[in-house]
Amino acid sequence: MKLAARIEQVSPSLTLAIAAKAKAMKADGIDVCSFSAGEPDFDTPDHIKAAAHAALDQGKTRYGPAAGEPKLREAIARKLQDDNGLCYGMDNVIVTNGGKQSLFNLMLALIEPGDEVLIPVPYWLSYPEMVKLAGGKPVLLPTTVEDSFKITADQLRQAVTPSTKLFIFNSPSNPTGMVYTPDEVRAIADVLVEKNLWVVADEIYEKILYDGAKHLSIGAAGPEIYERTITSSGFAKTYAMTGWRVGFLAGPSQIIQAVTTIQSHSTSNVCTFAQYGAIAAYEGSQDCVKTMVGAFAERREAMYNHLSSIPGLTCPKPYGAFYMFANISKLGIPSLDFCNDLLDGHQVAAVPGVAFGADDAVRFSYATDMDTINKGMERLSAFVRSL
Repeated sequence: MKLAARIEQVSPSLTLAIAAKAKAMKADGIDVCSFSAGEPDFDTPDHIKAAAHAALDQGKTRYGPAAGEPKLREAIARKLQDDNGLCYGMDNVIVTNGGKQSLFNLMLALIEPGDEVLIPVPYWLSYPEMVKLAGGKPVLLPTTVEDSFKITADQLRQAVTPSTKLFIFNSPSNPTGMVYTPDEVRAIADVLVEKNLWVVADEIYEKILYDGAKHLSIGAAGPEIYERTITSSGFAKTYAMTGWRVGFLAGPSQIIQAVTTIQSHSTSNVCTFAQYGAIAAYEGSQDCVKTMVGAFAERREAMYNHLSSIPGLTCPKPYGAFYMFANISKLGIPSLDFCNDLLDGHQVAAVPGVAFGADDAVRFSYATDMDTINKGMERLSAFVRSL
């Protein structure tokens, strides 16, 4: 069978592959310390589950609008106004099957063959693949640990060509955990306005911040950049709702209408009763978020201290999300080999940096309990000493 040429351009998700291998090993009774998937280990807060349960009892099990339940779209618009300074109404919002679908649908709606999409490296591994599937060309912008894995406004300006259409902006970042300061965000926004480019802001980790780091939505940096911004986010990371698959895209109504058309012919609406859980997430108490972020902060300190004590590894301290991006270049081993040997020989799962465009690094997620962190880091240290 000859498959479509587009699939030959796309790589499978290494994150999901390694997470699946680790889960299979656990199912076989092997004691695996997994730092692979970006999934909070907390249960979804009770008031969110109760809202979904009530929706089930009320018969909220039918097809719904392709763009999402109106009450949820209104709640998302209020949240973006109140928290992010983005003046959106319900017509500027579509509910999607997780943040991932919001980005994929956007690429299909906006990118044409030959369009260039600027992506800072390291990047979330699905960004380039989504661009390729839409027929576009991902243009990768390298960063360095010395620059905290952040591109500068000048670097962005120099990368723009007549074919450039979109810039993907992810802060806080997966995989590095780095957060652009408000001044850095404004400087980048100025370039995007100057060059008349679109920007999609992936803000899925916006609530997970440490050490006083401040998040500024790039669309709130001024009225001109607001007109050229599409914001992607969701409920998975902040509210431990990864399996619920509820995300959203917000932006100019013309783009939202186009994305809604695409969604109406692919997945239709998001699971109806799950959307009522998402409404409760935004309208209920946010104490659960503070509790989870507090736990992440403690785990961050523990993992950072462990990684910093292992000779041969260097790791900048993240200011957001729940990842450490450790450099392994001094060890002389490719990241995929490193992770395979670490998992097979020491039962520790991590994601190779090559999946994020950086083969000299490995991503460790600290969205897990402290016992797993301490035990897994001890195993990692033994593995590195054996190299």
